[in-house]
Amino acid sequence: MAEAADSQGMTPSPARRWLRRTAALLVGAPLFACLLSATAVPAAHAAGDAATAQSVQVSLDSVAPTAPVKSDTLTISGTVTNTGTQAVTGAHVGLRVGSKISGRSAIDEAAGRKAYTPGVDPAELGDGPTVKFARLDAGISQDFTLSVPVSKLSLGEDGVYPLGVSLSGRTANHQSERVLGIQRTFLPWQPEGTDGKKSQLTFLWPLISSSHLTAQTGSDAQQTPVFADDSLARDIGPGGRLNQMVSLGKQLPVTWVIDPDLLATVDAMTRNYKVKVGDNLVNGTSQDVAKAWLSALESAVQGEKVVALPFADPDLASLAHHGRDVPGSLGHLQVATEVAQKTIDTVLHVTPLVDYSWPVDGAVDPSIVDVATSAGAHNVIARSDSLRDGSLSYAPTAVRPIGGGASAIVADAGLSTAFQGDLSMADNSTLAVQEFLAQTLAITLQDTDKQRSIVVAPQRMPSVSQAQTMATALHALDPQRWTQPLDLSAATTAKPDPLATTKVPGAGGYPDALRRQELPTDAFQDMKNTQGTLDRFKVILAAPDRVVTPFGNAINREMSTSWRGESDAAQNYRSGVQLYLDGLANQVHLIQKSTATMSGRSATIAVTVQNKLVQGVGHLVLRIQPKSPTRLQLGEDGAAVGEQPVKVDGDRSQSVKFTAIANANGPVTVTARLYTEDGTPYGDPMEFTVKVSEITPTVMLVIAGGVLLLVLAGIRMYTHRKRSTAREEPEGDDGPGKSNGSADADPGQPSDPTPDTGPESGAAPGPGEKVDH
Repeated sequence: MAEAADSQGMTPSPARRWLRRTAALLVGAPLFACLLSATAVPAAHAAGDAATAQSVQVSLDSVAPTAPVKSDTLTISGTVTNTGTQAVTGAHVGLRVGSKISGRSAIDEAAGRKAYTPGVDPAELGDGPTVKFARLDAGISQDFTLSVPVSKLSLGEDGVYPLGVSLSGRTANHQSERVLGIQRTFLPWQPEGTDGKKSQLTFLWPLISSSHLTAQTGSDAQQTPVFADDSLARDIGPGGRLNQMVSLGKQLPVTWVIDPDLLATVDAMTRNYKVKVGDNLVNGTSQDVAKAWLSALESAVQGEKVVALPFADPDLASLAHHGRDVPGSLGHLQVATEVAQKTIDTVLHVTPLVDYSWPVDGAVDPSIVDVATSAGAHNVIARSDSLRDGSLSYAPTAVRPIGGGASAIVADAGLSTAFQGDLSMADNSTLAVQEFLAQTLAITLQDTDKQRSIVVAPQRMPSVSQAQTMATALHALDPQRWTQPLDLSAATTAKPDPLATTKVPGAGGYPDALRRQELPTDAFQDMKNTQGTLDRFKVILAAPDRVVTPFGNAINREMSTSWRGESDAAQNYRSGVQLYLDGLANQVHLIQKSTATMSGRSATIAVTVQNKLVQGVGHLVLRIQPKSPTRLQLGEDGAAVGEQPVKVDGDRSQSVKFTAIANANGPVTVTARLYTEDGTPYGDPMEFTVKVSEITPTVMLVIAGGVLLLVLAGIRMYTHRKRSTAREEPEGDDGPGKSNGSADADPGQPSDPTPDTGPESGAAPGPGEKVDH
């Protein structure tokens, strides 16, 4: 009835419309429910897939050999770990080898992929090796080893091949087998060596450390050094970072890059030294360790190229961006460069190369280049992510002219950063080695008609695991199938590529992350202040070298690259150097006196200079000046200022005397101060009061009258005694009686100390008093 009415164009009644809607809902409800169910099932499966896909972590602990030849058997060992929440059943580990990768960018892309990608990742070898696990519970790890003859890998022409190890299995949410985890690496393949020209590889091997020595030294003849802590002993000891760098480096074709401060510091450890422990100093005990490390290093570098960085490895970028605003800062770089060669020659008995500078991470701009070359180092070790060759399809030769007679030695950024991060895990170390080898082969294959010198400049202070990984990678290149070693000096003289960029990037291209780590301008102002104090102090010393050398080195350490990211520690170090130097300078001072009394018109005023140092001081002048020169004058000529030269032996005090003439009674304030011979004030001024009590004419008359009465009384007594004697002994008269008069004694000034005295107190000297500076 309803259908007929609609077909005839009749309008249905409200009751009929309600019946139709209800019927439609009743009929559609089951269908809608089915649709929801059908949609929900795939969604649930998708959620389950997301939870279980890549739920297994695959780690590759070793790949051997790292660069195989046809006759080799490739062995890969590692670990699979179920990181998901569901057990994996029917699992197996398999090997995947893909087609040759073309170019370095493709290597980077492949290394950056994490999850398994069907159609992109190669298929598992059908007849390849497998390791099966019936069940792998959540949180459980299992080791595996896969071995396969290289001849079965179907490797073709020379190049880099992707190598993957995957785990496939089932989970409760997904009963069909699927890839649950994969790890990728690379297999460099050039079994017979290149038919073209090999890449010449220069690898820098840095021996650099943070600052360990303080500016403080002992008062003995050897000037016993004081260490901030004993961490360096651990670094150079068995298994330590620097110990490993030497033991590994001596077996490698590398160019040594050494901070002379490290050598000087370890050399200081071979003799007596002190270590700060809280507020105390204890004897250092690692002399034998230091001697062994230096001996091993000296043996390792014989016949090898050694590059000497400026002393304490100054932060060239900080100097360029902030230090140039403070006068005198660049002078420290010149001194640090001059000291470098002498230090390495003395300690290691080799003549180093000093014509190189190495800005942090090889990042340069025009100001950094200017500073780096200002001290005579005309070769700047830069990096290719700073001097970019974006238009070239190959890696050019490292050296290139950058103007002004300077050259940039441009290290390859990819190879130089290949060994950063935590490489203490075997998986990370293995991947780093394989990618490094793959990249070096890819560089050689870019154009086998071009022979290029490639430089690798790794991080300045590699950890033990990083150093071991670098050594493994370099040993893998020992067969020299596509590279051959080259020292830095030879790389510097290579023929530059005419197509390589020679333009130094502007200041705006310097990385913000590096700029934020730089020493601020205030740091260089602190160094300037310390140098000023040192300059004023050294001119008065009998043996200035005992101060100039330790504090000059300390100022160099204040601008070390090692302070990057350690702003608080850097500030504390600078403050400590300044405070210690101030303390030494203050050991030469005037002893405070409060009041001197003049009981006549002329008297002697004494001022005492104390020297608590154990070496003598001189070239000083003591000046005193009354604030009322009309009331108190100095010297016979009545000068307004008194001046006397000062020279005091070590651990002594010297009294310096001035003649004063009073013109009026009452107190007069006198200022005393030490100066150097050129008129520069030394130390703080000292004020004291001279009280003048001149004798008046009235008092003189009274005294004279009293004296006259005494004389008259004496004459009367004498006459009376003489008459009495004459009456008693009329016959005997020996003449007038004789009296032994006494000469007048000058009581002196009770407040004046002796002209040259020893220590004025029996108390123990304060800290630093005995330091011979």
